[in-house]
Amino acid sequence: MANKLFVGSLAWTATDDDLASFFSEAGTVVSAKVIVDRDTNRSKGFGFVEMSNDDEAKAAIDQLNGKDLKGRAIAVSEARPQVPRS
Repeated sequence: MANKLFVGSLAWTATDDDLASFFSEAGTVVSAKVIVDRDTNRSKGFGFVEMSNDDEAKAAIDQLNGKDLKGRAIAVSEARPQVPRS
C-alpha cells in the first residue's frame, strides 16, 4: 500500500489546512493539497493527502472514509498513479 491518499467529495470551501488538520487524527500528515481549477482558482472537489507511512495511510482510510468534513461525507482511498494524457 502507498502512503498517498485520494480524498473525494470535498466541500467547495475545504482548504489544504482543513485536510491536514482533519487527517492528523489518523497520524502524521506529510502534505495535504486540495486540487483547484487553473482558470477559476476554485476547488475541483477532491484532493490528496500524504501520510508519513503505510500504516498511518491505512488507518486514515479505515477511520476517516465516510466521515463529515465541512458538511460533506468524504471518500478516502489509496491514490492511483497519474495516467499520462495524450
